[in-house]
Amino acid sequence: MLVTGATGYVGGRLVPLLLERGYRVRAVARTAGKMRCRPWGGHPNVELAEADAHDLSAMREAARGCGAAFYLIHSMRARYDDFAAADRHAAYTMVRAARDEGLSRIIYLGGMGEDSADFSEHLRSRAEIGDILSLGPVPVTVLRAAAILGSGSASFEILRGLAEHLPVMLAPRWVRTRSQPIAVSDVLGYLAGCLEHPETEGRSFDIGGPDVLSYAELVQLYAEVAGLRRRIIIPVPVLTPGLSSYWLKLFTPVSMALVRPLVEGMRNECVVRDPAIRAIIPLEPLSCREAMERALDKVRQKSVDTCWSDAGGRRPPEWTQCGDPAYAGGRELQCGYKATVEASPEALWDALSRIGGETGWYSGRLLWRLRGLVDQLVAGPGLSRGRRNPDELREGDALDFFRVLKAEPQKRLLLRSEMRLPGDALLEFHVQKISRNATELVVLARFLPRGLAGLAYWYGIYPLHHAVFASMLEGLAKAAGGRLLEEPKRYTKVLRNACSIFFK
Repeated sequence: MLVTGATGYVGGRLVPLLLERGYRVRAVARTAGKMRCRPWGGHPNVELAEADAHDLSAMREAARGCGAAFYLIHSMRARYDDFAAADRHAAYTMVRAARDEGLSRIIYLGGMGEDSADFSEHLRSRAEIGDILSLGPVPVTVLRAAAILGSGSASFEILRGLAEHLPVMLAPRWVRTRSQPIAVSDVLGYLAGCLEHPETEGRSFDIGGPDVLSYAELVQLYAEVAGLRRRIIIPVPVLTPGLSSYWLKLFTPVSMALVRPLVEGMRNECVVRDPAIRAIIPLEPLSCREAMERALDKVRQKSVDTCWSDAGGRRPPEWTQCGDPAYAGGRELQCGYKATVEASPEALWDALSRIGGETGWYSGRLLWRLRGLVDQLVAGPGLSRGRRNPDELREGDALDFFRVLKAEPQKRLLLRSEMRLPGDALLEFHVQKISRNATELVVLARFLPRGLAGLAYWYGIYPLHHAVFASMLEGLAKAAGGRLLEEPKRYTKVLRNACSIFFK
């Protein structure tokens, strides 16, 4: 079975379910390394295929030898200026690859809603993708869902952020719009169930839970489930989708690239019109209360399997790669410190792997919070995303306003900034044993500025880097149960023959 979007929120949960049911799976994502870090990445019945959904030859290679394919690709990310056009191109590519490689069927998860003059671009795009996939000779099953409730889902995190941060909220008119949410476990059950029921081929189905509620009622239900006081919600007709998006971004961890199309879609009623699939796939959907209770349990147990923020690139930026001269792409700016710590690499890595989220960054907590707030005000992620798991880091994870590019235990942690910046930034940590009782610890910021704004930004925060990085090394040493054997020293990374090397 071919699963596209295997590192996304739904795809990352569908792969282990299919494996559990005895299927062989070929999981597809842009970077294979990101899939290898998943618990199912080394399963004997899974093959990992690296392919961009817009690359026909790569998608043909990924589809070769497969039976059914799950199409779980959505482009609502900042990576694309026009997500609808990007989705159309990817869908046409899938149609050609499925035809050329003789796939038996395609199962697509789209969005629910009735087409109208007020239909949002997001929901119209979801419907259009189902139509495009159906143009080819391969039979297509379309499942249309409204909001998906589960630990880490965008819809759940928006409800959670609003209910937990705003006891009184001014809300746009869409809070009265009715919706029929569905638990993520039920979405997975319907997706996998389509494989076992060939009568679903060539048909479209609405899938939803048993409850039809307005968004205001969903916020109140979450507050009740979470043990919070009833929220006061005041609808305000002047709040446009644009203003609503910025308002939601301030109080929820979901990115602006995702919030805006979701907000626009909230003005459209999403209710199951034809429950035909209930007669085909014997599944008793969870209520919204049950879905929220399960999701909160997962959050409290810190066992969130996948998160809305999982989707995203994991490749290092091109200007850091070997093969180009050191000046390629512009001048790289650096600020770093190193220290010798009386602790083992294992102890230091344990402290380092808990960085960010609730633990913080081991220094300048107020400065980090202020930087996160500024980033949120300009529609960046800020610190609100936190981290998927407080003790475990895997490549591809979102970590506050960073993305984990590399996580090599007891050696190296490489983070790429996803803040709104006039340039491209990396934050590196290196751990190296130098004697029986001593380990060298390095922290290094690397920045490729974009124009005068990039230079002004870098030199404006340059003094803060020095203040934060030196104390960060001390904080990491303390968290590892050790102490600094010498004061932190300034550090830079030298580029030689177009490749990065460390030197002492």
